[in-house]
Amino acid sequence: MSDVTLDARGRLTLPKDVRERHGDRYHVVELHDGIKLVPIADDPLEALREEFEGVEKSADELREEAREMALDEAGR
Repeated sequence: MSDVTLDARGRLTLPKDVRERHGDRYHVVELHDGIKLVPIADDPLEALREEFEGVEKSADELREEAREMALDEAGR
């Protein structure tokens, strides 16, 4: 973990090892207690294909499973 500081123009410089590991493009996500930098892949569609390569269920099946889990967590 590294500490970084914004410059006078509001720019943030990430350490070289972080840039080499995660790339140069990030999505900034605002959380209730801070922010999160999420790396953006050079080819986002290819990254998604790789991420879900071994998934055997259809999008509809995954959606229904997520819906059921959300209902269970909400106390149905």
